[in-house]
Amino acid sequence: MFEGKPEINPWRIIRYVLPQHTDHSGVMWHGAYLTWLEESRIQALTDVDCSYGELSRSGFELPVVNLQINYKSALLHGDKVLVESWCDKPKGVRWRWRTAFKRENGSTAAEARVELVLVSKVGEEFHLKRNIPKKFSSAFSRLQKGPLK
Repeated sequence: MFEGKPEINPWRIIRYVLPQHTDHSGVMWHGAYLTWLEESRIQALTDVDCSYGELSRSGFELPVVNLQINYKSALLHGDKVLVESWCDKPKGVRWRWRTAFKRENGSTAAEARVELVLVSKVGEEFHLKRNIPKKFSSAFSRLQKGPLK
């Protein structure tokens, strides 16, 4: 699987492959993975007391600047999926996330890497933020430590 620190617990959400996630043959459509990646990050932010809505209302956004998904085997209509995500230490201005999509038997169906940047909106323009605003810095730091157990 991913290199990194296995001692850090992942952020977790559970999802079910529903008809709207699949193509005509019952296989999970590639675009549905993106929704779960976003839900996983937003839930992690919420778990560290930083709602994405609050971040956005404060004039900040976290757009995706790089995305890679490695599909290992198909998820099918009706599958229960454990989505496990880790927030890595930022590299420069990029916030890197690693995510594994796991079946109930523990096998990995897909792995994803997502890189985001923090931007602030001024008028109609977005400006890259090199430093996390003080209001959100402790929450962003907590993301890298995983959930408390």
